[in-house]
Amino acid sequence: MASNFLKGKMVLAVDDERDVLEIIAEELEEYDVELDRASTFEDGLEKMSVLTYDVAILDIMGVRGFELLEYAESRKIPVVILTAHALSPESLKKSIELGARAYLPKDQLGKIAPFLEDVLTLSYNSAWRSVFEKVGTSFGKRFGPEWRKTEKEFWETFDENIGLNESVIIDS
Repeated sequence: MASNFLKGKMVLAVDDERDVLEIIAEELEEYDVELDRASTFEDGLEKMSVLTYDVAILDIMGVRGFELLEYAESRKIPVVILTAHALSPESLKKSIELGARAYLPKDQLGKIAPFLEDVLTLSYNSAWRSVFEKVGTSFGKRFGPEWRKTEKEFWETFDENIGLNESVIIDS
């Protein structure tokens, strides 16, 4: 049974891949959310400028997702970053620095509803802790076991702030 928490929430999904927007719609269908979709930066920006969303799901590539993230932050709209082509330690770090509440590889799209619920119900730190508990080991597998070494101070501070055990991040 689907969680009732997402029912009636206003969600914006911005991705230049229409099939990804369709998958998001299918994944959220049973939750009875109000889903708006945009496939361009301009359309996403326009929608955020006229409507207030409970959460936005933003792709990085193809729709200038980091710019949309900055705009969403200025409007106090929580953001889940969803990416495949920009899946990198650098874009993860930048997403955190710009205020995203979660970062999800597109191959984890089937888990979008629990991520949205976490973003909407948990504190910033708890939401990020949940992200790393759910998909943190996949970051280590994709980026290699030493992926956090180049920005060691940033990641140590981040871990300390969210109360995260490094073992859930790096898959040895």
